[in-house]
Amino acid sequence: MRKTLVVMVKEPRPGRVKTRLGRDIGLTTSAWWFRHQVKALLKRVESPKWDVVLAVAPDVAGMSSRVWPGHLPRIRQGAGDLGDRMARVFRGLPNGPVCIIGADIPGINAVRIEEAFGALGAHDAVYGPADDGGYWLVGMKRVGPVPLRLFEGVRWSTEHALADSKATMPGLRIAEIATLRDVDTLADLQALSR
Repeated sequence: MRKTLVVMVKEPRPGRVKTRLGRDIGLTTSAWWFRHQVKALLKRVESPKWDVVLAVAPDVAGMSSRVWPGHLPRIRQGAGDLGDRMARVFRGLPNGPVCIIGADIPGINAVRIEEAFGALGAHDAVYGPADDGGYWLVGMKRVGPVPLRLFEGVRWSTEHALADSKATMPGLRIAEIATLRDVDTLADLQALSR
């Protein structure tokens, strides 16, 4: 079964992406940062070892956007919170290992993605924790049904997001890989540049 890496992206419009960062550096600048961060990320994670798919939002604009590389297939994120959208991705793709990543983590590269897919060899699910209590990657082997209540009740954007997400996977063997830092604020950007 072919491995699939799904990158969650939003159309990089001021006021629609990286709004917390935008409060610190301006909405136009934060959208510009996101657009260039995603472009660099996609170059780092493309590999012949897995397929890269973009999960785009908003659904209509993202499907036809010329901002993202045209050679990468796209799927719609759909409605709901982050958990609803990620659960939809896990349920909607053909069987086989799937890892989902956010697009705002400069430390992601092909080595980290390979580590995640490798962890799925002996585990049902894998997380790449973020240092704020969330996570930058979630993956599932998907040889059986996806848990019915996957990501329900997760307190997103809090220090509880990782623990809450794991709790929606009862009975699954879960691995963790490297902890990385996402960029939500100017302090995050400054910490990464040090």
